[in-house]
Amino acid sequence: MNREESMVKSMLDMANGAIKERVDIEMPKIIKNILDVNTNPTKPRKLQLNLTFTPDAQREVVAVRCEVKSTLQASNPVAMSLFIGEFAGKIQAVEMKPQVPGQMDMYGNEEEQPAQLRLVQDL
Repeated sequence: MNREESMVKSMLDMANGAIKERVDIEMPKIIKNILDVNTNPTKPRKLQLNLTFTPDAQREVVAVRCEVKSTLQASNPVAMSLFIGEFAGKIQAVEMKPQVPGQMDMYGNEEEQPAQLRLVQDL
């Protein structure tokens, strides 16, 4: 390969490789999002590379702008249930647990008392 051929580069290699570098910066974010157990594992993630070319009036000089962004998956929603009612004249809400408080699960762990939601009572 002669010197002239070695100077011919892909658009992605221009700006001293800054375009490739931006892609490389976004890739760990995408991989981390894929590995996050709080996200949907099968929904797609995106890496968007936008090149904008703006020529001058003489069509001799072209300004090139590159934007790279990733679109990740949001964390899965957290689901829970509340048991609500009026007890001893007060409205209360208590987090529902999978087992009865004090009951042992199959691993020998005792179910804790459920958390009661703090409610501001009408005066």
